[in-house]
Amino acid sequence: MNIRVRMAKGWLYGMRRVTATVCLALLALFLGYKVVVGANGMRVWQAKRAEAQRLQQEIDRMRAEQDALQHRVDGLQSGDPAMIEKEAREQLGYVKPGEVVLFEQKGRPDVKPPALADNIHRK
Repeated sequence: MNIRVRMAKGWLYGMRRVTATVCLALLALFLGYKVVVGANGMRVWQAKRAEAQRLQQEIDRMRAEQDALQHRVDGLQSGDPAMIEKEAREQLGYVKPGEVVLFEQKGRPDVKPPALADNIHRK
């Protein structure tokens, strides 16, 4: 029995490098998995980066819209006759003498009583 224990100890002592190498490989695989798939891994980072780019584009679009609106407000507040005339024509429907105004007639929507609603109320 003493010989078996010595052989087992000798075998374990001889396999210590292999065991350490296997443990380090498993640790490296685990860390690699966590880096790629983990809570703050590469996939999450890429998704957050794409969202940040989308939000930056939206901010740029809104800034351009704000600049256009601010230009319009500045023109109206400064008393720019062209801007005031444009707003009066668009919002109030003003026209100059001698101009011809064309209106687009909109079709009437078909108003049909819902047959299903009538049947529900009859029950």
